[in-house]
Amino acid sequence: MYDIDKIRSDFPMLQDKKMQGKPLVYLDNASTTFKPYSVINAINKYYLEMNANSHRGDYDLCYNMDVEVLLSRKAIAKFINSEVNEVVFTSGDTESLNLVAYGYALDNLKKGDQILISETEHASNVLPWYRICELTGAEMCFLDLENNRATVNSVSNAFKKYKNIKIVALAHVGNVLGYEINAKEIASICHSNGAIFVLDGAQSVPHMPVDFKDLDVDFLSFSAHKMCGPTGIGCLVGKYDLLQKMSTFHSGGGMNVKFDKEGVIPLDAPAKFEAGTLNLSAIMGFRAAIEYLEKIGMDNIHKHDVELFDYAISKLENHDNIIIYNKDARSGIISFNIKGVFAQDEATLLNSKGIAVRSGQHCAKMIDDVIKTPATVRMSTYLYTSKEEIDIFVENLINGGDILDAYFFN
Repeated sequence: MYDIDKIRSDFPMLQDKKMQGKPLVYLDNASTTFKPYSVINAINKYYLEMNANSHRGDYDLCYNMDVEVLLSRKAIAKFINSEVNEVVFTSGDTESLNLVAYGYALDNLKKGDQILISETEHASNVLPWYRICELTGAEMCFLDLENNRATVNSVSNAFKKYKNIKIVALAHVGNVLGYEINAKEIASICHSNGAIFVLDGAQSVPHMPVDFKDLDVDFLSFSAHKMCGPTGIGCLVGKYDLLQKMSTFHSGGGMNVKFDKEGVIPLDAPAKFEAGTLNLSAIMGFRAAIEYLEKIGMDNIHKHDVELFDYAISKLENHDNIIIYNKDARSGIISFNIKGVFAQDEATLLNSKGIAVRSGQHCAKMIDDVIKTPATVRMSTYLYTSKEEIDIFVENLINGGDILDAYFFN
């Protein structure tokens, strides 16, 4: 059984935390998630017991840190089913996608080549590609979405419409509408047309089983902080032959075999991408987060997300003044507006009730043209979200009053 009370007891931020003097209802998990005690303890262990650099010394503390880094890399590889040497530590999803852009695309694209994305992508999966187009003369192309989502059919049609696509970069699960794409079939289409497929897993890896080898994508990016882990750490997982061919994104200590007046000989992947001192405490926390998620089970976490989505939609969909933009997403994300109410005003009202949601464009600034509104309110759940919290959210959404009440009459 999914013991929500036991799970919630693992998180210090869920222990009698208040906001605006009211019990906190945290529904902004697509932005970042809370951390369990086990993750916090792992981070503290580094500073209290392990404090040394990695691959920088010939003494026990340094060796022990080398082991910790390798264990974390192995844990991540097992979690998403890749080879250990295909896991590159980065600062998060954004750096991972930039690494593909500057390490692979900059060297391999030229004038007339094309990059295919969708209008629903997060800035992290848009802006690096625009920059690559500026630097190489490549062209940015956009999918013709079907029902506001990227489908196998829309990708297939894109390869007929655009004749020189070299890179396809899409979110596995969208951060605004929460739709999951068929990554495996899309990867197959990309490869049959000679393109590589970059999968942004920021909103999928934390919420459901993701199998890198089975999907057969070329690159997968994700962040620890969206999956109960620390901020400032994430991964780029890439097929090893591609990683070996890629240029380094930045250079410095620890990423080379040697350098002299004749030049530089870099290490093999993944080390050649990990110049300087890594975020070692966060790497230890990352492994603790994965161990925590595996203990609960990714299938169970995904099922919990879907159950909460269905539960919330069932309570909201019959209210005519609530516009829901992704009724059929069945993920941990619901994006909506109240008719006649600006999204940020609604979020401020909910804040006055102790409810944390996000409002605005959610770093997906082209999605306005897709859903025909300048901003939305987004609620997003995670493994510790309860039905009682959904009830509080719905009650305040329907009967919470207006923004003037929140400011002047509370």
